Amino acid sequence: MKRAVRISIVFLIALGVVLGAVKLRRSSHARSVAAQNDLIVHEWGTFTSIAGKDGVALEWRPLNGSVDLPKFVHTMQQQGLGLRHSQTKADLIAQVRMETPVLYFYSSREMNVSAEVNFPKGKITEWYPQARSVGSTINWGNFKVSPGAAFNLPADYSDNHYYAARETDAAPVQVCGSSGKAAEQEKFLFYRGVGSFDLPLLAKLNGQQIELKNTTPDPISSLIIFENRDGKIGYQVVNYFFGQTTTERPALDDNVDSVIRDLKQTLIASGLYDKEADAMIKTWRNSWFEEGLRVFYVLPRKTIDEVLPISIDPKPTQLVRVLVGRTELITPEMEKAVRKQVSLLRDASPRVREQARIEIQRRGRFSEPILKRMLDDETDPAMRARITQTIATAARTD
Repeated sequence: MKRAVRISIVFLIALGVVLGAVKLRRSSHARSVAAQNDLIVHEWGTFTSIAGKDGVALEWRPLNGSVDLPKFVHTMQQQGLGLRHSQTKADLIAQVRMETPVLYFYSSREMNVSAEVNFPKGKITEWYPQARSVGSTINWGNFKVSPGAAFNLPADYSDNHYYAARETDAAPVQVCGSSGKAAEQEKFLFYRGVGSFDLPLLAKLNGQQIELKNTTPDPISSLIIFENRDGKIGYQVVNYFFGQTTTERPALDDNVDSVIRDLKQTLIASGLYDKEADAMIKTWRNSWFEEGLRVFYVLPRKTIDEVLPISIDPKPTQLVRVLVGRTELITPEMEKAVRKQVSLLRDASPRVREQARIEIQRRGRFSEPILKRMLDDETDPAMRARITQTIATAARTD
């Protein structure tokens, strides 16, 4: 009996040693895998919308404007992805333009990675490098992350804001072409699209006051109310925004450099590296700070992951996603200026008519929403007919 007990004790001790060794090997293997996978991924991008009178995003044609991407970037129209022969990207109607999300990859060694982003309530319209599949999902398949590699990155030798996104320490990526096509290299994965979905912030202008409402239970970490009126600049910063508030339009007593300083601090506080924040601001500086009244805000991470579910393999040790909402507010001054130009479209002078058309088009892709807002309030039949004709002409020519 005692001998049996001694054997059992010896067996249990031996079993403990074996299990301990297995556990140690597993722990060592886990540490080894963790050491091998030091992948860090950072993303930034913008959701641009135009607020209606109730604060909800209007439907508009987000891609109705001049082309702002290099010629080598792939587009849905070139690929024949779901567009009728008579339709162009400019005809797509949506509430939100998803602008220039870029994915940066950081690693201490060369590694193979796969990435896929879903956009269930939208459509991917532009991207680079080439993806394996594109639609409401973009899947790049497997690609190589090569820190320190000296790739020959594509260029079309234009002064395009796209290139500013390369000015970071991210590792170059190389996506192998399919069907015999050459591999494509870049400092990031780029994609863009349009969609219709609820944004977390409602913003509307009521007289000289701006009414803001966070529709989610999650805080908006930071928002900036910005206005450029005739070259005069003003802005306000609101941090950790819950619920709703009403504030006056910002006093026009500041400058763009001050806005950039505060915006950069916001982006870095949200998780971007210093160079990434600079690259994002440099990419969009001309557009973000042009004339107009708008609200910038950092979307809650939960909202980003719901709108744009992402899958990366191997799983990054850190995944930072900073998407900035940009809500445009149509001001009385804008409507007054456009109304004046619309009234000149029937002037006897061809030169006056042409100049009026140019001034309306100067509003870019925002001109049509402004005209439609004017149409909602206009009661004069002649002016309504003129506005309607202007909208139709813009739709045919842009």
